[in-house]
Amino acid sequence: MRSISGSRVPLATLMVALVVILVVSVAWGPAAFGGGAFAGGGIADAVDAPSAVEFMREALVKISEEDIGAVTDLLAGKRADLAPFLAEASLAAANAEAVRPILTRVFATRRRSDDLLVAVGAPALAGAIRDLVHGGGRVETRFTAFDDALAVIEAPVRRDLAGECLHFADPDRYWLWSRWMWDPETRTGALPLVMVEDFDFAGADAGAIYLRVGAATAAVIATARDLGFQRMGASPFAVDVYLAAIYGIYLYTVTRLRMTQEFNKVIPQLPDLVRRLLGVWSPAAAPTAGPAPARRS
Repeated sequence: MRSISGSRVPLATLMVALVVILVVSVAWGPAAFGGGAFAGGGIADAVDAPSAVEFMREALVKISEEDIGAVTDLLAGKRADLAPFLAEASLAAANAEAVRPILTRVFATRRRSDDLLVAVGAPALAGAIRDLVHGGGRVETRFTAFDDALAVIEAPVRRDLAGECLHFADPDRYWLWSRWMWDPETRTGALPLVMVEDFDFAGADAGAIYLRVGAATAAVIATARDLGFQRMGASPFAVDVYLAAIYGIYLYTVTRLRMTQEFNKVIPQLPDLVRRLLGVWSPAAAPTAGPAPARRS
């Protein structure tokens, strides 16, 4: 178990919050993901459950159930906002007007849309996104083709773009992959914090790694099911919020240990940090109060 310091919240509160965050419908979850196999046991056994619960305890000190629900709703709104631009007919226009609305709504590319349009070209970008989202064949093959087609863009940025395009085009079928979930270069992220030590994220190419991220995400959902949280009608974005909160707690822990107290004070509070990680933060939604000081161990 990966230990993190901090105060505890009552177990009953933890269980209620886990229901809010991790309940999944029959139509969505591990069965929807490819590449669910891993070394040893069933899929839920891939999760280090004590670590997952410990991180969640810590998160519930800093983020309310209302905030969790609000971020989930914001992600659903982001999906509705992106949907018309990710439609095949829209991408077929293959011009800047077709691609820019997508780039400006994806967190990794929103400040670089014009630069990316110049570097890659609108027709190539539109074609790559169209083939990724609407093309035939297995998703890992399409993901790798996208990764190869946009090799001029840094790997973390193009893979974040691919993950968001797939997830927000069809969240019941495709999962998110952002570098804060799993970064192959640094081997860090929210997912390895809650997976067993021998879970293998490696893959021969970007598509294979995308499948491993999907397997890990599916394992998190399966663990929630094993705990009995099987209510119908949950959002496919709920696991995104849970993982972003875990990564936020990890960042707080690392910065508290390595940075000065003054630096810690400028880190956003967890509800804002989760929104930023998921690309749904806006200044208008930011609280007026400053961030709470980091708690001492």
